[in-house]
Amino acid sequence: MLLNRDYVGHMASQVIKKLVEDKLVEIKEKDLEPAIARVRLRMMEEITVEDKVNEEVRNILTQHQDEMRRAGISYQEMFKKVKGQIARDRKLILR
Repeated sequence: MLLNRDYVGHMASQVIKKLVEDKLVEIKEKDLEPAIARVRLRMMEEITVEDKVNEEVRNILTQHQDEMRRAGISYQEMFKKVKGQIARDRKLILR
């Protein structure tokens, strides 16, 4: 993950503030905090996508570790290939 999770809350509030200031969205005062919370949640989901893909790849490779060892396949190479394939299948853009 490239961003500190604590910074995401600050970014979400700044995004909403800027949108309201530029009159790109209208948000009532009572709806401001819920809007910020929704943006924060979506941002957190987005920045954790790669973490979730990495975990899925680790699980897949763990299931096939014996085969990989017998065939002499590098864990790092296979990790990159599997991660790339998952990203392509899901149309994700990862760093």
